[in-house]
Amino acid sequence: MQLQKHITIILFILTASMTFAQVKFDAKVSKNKLGVNERLRVDFEMNQDGDNFNPPSFTGFTVVGGPNQSVSNSWINGKRSFKKTYTYFLSPKKRGVFTISQATINIGGETYKTTPVKIQVTAAVDIPKDPNDPKYLASQNIHLVAEVSKSNPYLNEAITVVYKLYVSPKIAVDNWNEIDTPRYNDFWSQNINTQGQKVQNGTYKGEDYRFLVLRKTVLYPQKTGKLNIEPLTLDLSMRVPSNRRDIFGSLLMTRVNRTVSAGNKTINVKALPEAGKPVDFTGAVGDFSLDVTSSKTELDATESLQVKVNVKGKGNLKLFKLPKISLPSSLEVYEPEHKENVRTNLAGMQGNISDSYTVVPQYKGKYPIPSISFSYFDLKTESYKRLTSDEIVINVLNGPSNVTSSESNTVSNNANKQAVILNSDQFAFIKTKTSFSPIKVNHFFKTNLFWSLLVLPFLVIPLAIFIRKKKATRDADVYGNKIRKANKLARKYLGSAKKSLGKKEAFYIALEKALHNYLKAKLHIETSDLSKDKINSLLKEKGVEDSVIRDFASILENCELARYTPIDIVTMQEDYDKAAKTISLIDKQAR
Repeated sequence: MQLQKHITIILFILTASMTFAQVKFDAKVSKNKLGVNERLRVDFEMNQDGDNFNPPSFTGFTVVGGPNQSVSNSWINGKRSFKKTYTYFLSPKKRGVFTISQATINIGGETYKTTPVKIQVTAAVDIPKDPNDPKYLASQNIHLVAEVSKSNPYLNEAITVVYKLYVSPKIAVDNWNEIDTPRYNDFWSQNINTQGQKVQNGTYKGEDYRFLVLRKTVLYPQKTGKLNIEPLTLDLSMRVPSNRRDIFGSLLMTRVNRTVSAGNKTINVKALPEAGKPVDFTGAVGDFSLDVTSSKTELDATESLQVKVNVKGKGNLKLFKLPKISLPSSLEVYEPEHKENVRTNLAGMQGNISDSYTVVPQYKGKYPIPSISFSYFDLKTESYKRLTSDEIVINVLNGPSNVTSSESNTVSNNANKQAVILNSDQFAFIKTKTSFSPIKVNHFFKTNLFWSLLVLPFLVIPLAIFIRKKKATRDADVYGNKIRKANKLARKYLGSAKKSLGKKEAFYIALEKALHNYLKAKLHIETSDLSKDKINSLLKEKGVEDSVIRDFASILENCELARYTPIDIVTMQEDYDKAAKTISLIDKQAR
């Protein structure tokens, strides 16, 4: 009896100790080291329910959230699992080392305490962004970049600015528009046409991106020193992936608007060197050639000729003046006609400019056109160069002699000499109206046109009767008219889809309408009967091959899925071609 009593006591002690050993009450923190601008989460967890929970004082912290209480109670393979948690969110008051002191709770008549936890609070740190925030995703996956060809050009040296929009494959851009176009103050500028540019594959900071060239501009600085290139700013409408998925398991896209800017660019423009600068230098910078030509070298007095001064090459052709020619006073010279044949690309201006002088000699004799010179700054050698033309001699064969006043007495005594004749009317006024009358008048009667118009009504009458009969037969064909009307409507929607290529939603809506209207006409079914199984069954009854039916079903499925997934223009074109081909095959195979 005594032994049984001792065994009972021992079993009671063991059972109690096991019960006490199973109780857990712990304090857990989200981090042991944090910045003064961060938040700390503290969880007090227990594996058995208790009463009279007392949190610590949280010295050095401010409670910004909590307590939040959560309970988890589950049975797995007949074994109970219980967890109860009290959660607090704390904000540090200052830097230093602080201790989360003990919390207490009463479980089964016993008081349990947590272990103190030390927390180190440091200076403020950069708080990482939420990687699932749509605005954050947009900022990290799209970049507008301005690429400048040269940052320290000479005055009047061409530089280029190319604006590229880099877009990560993770997102899709639906639309964009310029909200701030750069004004190139202190630059001569010309935009290069970028229409028709295609999306290209490239890299941005070592990562794969797609990019589109939005704008190309050629600039010629007109001042020295530091010049500012204003940024290009865009407003973008895009779609970024979210945390949610559709019924097919694909990520749903969230629409986001974002403003991006290329940023300011500073160009340090160097002045042209003063050493060796020619006196007649007019600002030409580049690589040029000079050519002075005359349309005639022999002519009679009062006839005209053209003297052309032409500069050809690569450089700032539109930004300097051509040298003037100097002619004897006996040659009448008119104001030159200036022409420019200049094309501008990313390499700058290329082509030629010219001044054409109309010259009219008044007297007989030989007249020299002196050589002229042209100077420019060569960017390759960074030095000034001078070009000089050859002298041209104009020989006037017939006309009055040019006699000076000192020789007038001698001329009057010589009867064989011809007196000087001054003609002040070299050019007559151009008439703008004529008074011509036809020499021979044609008559309409008995001409080919007359007989043709006479016989034409007799030929048109049988043709009109035939067309009327065909129209009556066609109008009587109710079923055929219905098919033709539906096919016409299908072609209309296919045409609308083709016009909408590049606009995803509008394209697939138009394509789906075209396919549905075609089925309604071909299979004689209504919109309410347009189910996948019904369509497949009717097409098989019509004798359409299984591969064509599958292609048709896949196009309809693409129209539905395209609203939830990013689609590029290449995929749209493939779906359009496939739809046209499939409709044609069904028409050929269906009985």
